[in-house]
Amino acid sequence: MKLTVCGADCSSCPELKQCGKSCNEHEGKPFYIQYEEEEVCPIYQCAVLRNGYLNCGECPDLPCEIYYDWRDPDISEEDHAKGIQKRTKCLRK
Repeated sequence: MKLTVCGADCSSCPELKQCGKSCNEHEGKPFYIQYEEEEVCPIYQCAVLRNGYLNCGECPDLPCEIYYDWRDPDISEEDHAKGIQKRTKCLRK
């Protein structure tokens, strides 16, 4: 299993084979989102850059408001909530 800072499993992502690196290796810039030069994922920014954690599993506030606010607009609220539960569970192991 190859987890991102937020708990997503990159090893199950078909796109990882195409781009070759996870958002961890891209310093918080997932391949599927267009960023300005210095902008990064807000979850990565909070966990790694602001708090110095290896991942969100070290944070006492997991899952926080950022998890609920930062979501793929193409998925339902229900699927988003399920994804948060899954990622949180992976990080707490």
